[in-house]
Amino acid sequence: MAFNATEKAVLLTVKGVGEKVILRLEQMGIDSLAKLAQANPQDITEQAASLVGSSCWKNSPQAKTAISMAVDFARRNIENQS
Repeated sequence: MAFNATEKAVLLTVKGVGEKVILRLEQMGIDSLAKLAQANPQDITEQAASLVGSSCWKNSPQAKTAISMAVDFARRNIENQS
């Protein structure tokens, strides 16, 4: 599955989140803001590093920040819908 167009568009407004970040999330089965809100940023970066065979995802401050901001955004978005 993939993020729906609306969720993808709002996720792309998060600093550091681009098409590749969204693609990696989708490859890990995170395909909605609800799923992203439940995720652990550290787990995501470790899984992404394993997925691409490179440690840059788990060692890069930019990657860690982008994923943390995306998860925080998703959590706020879900809370606002409640």
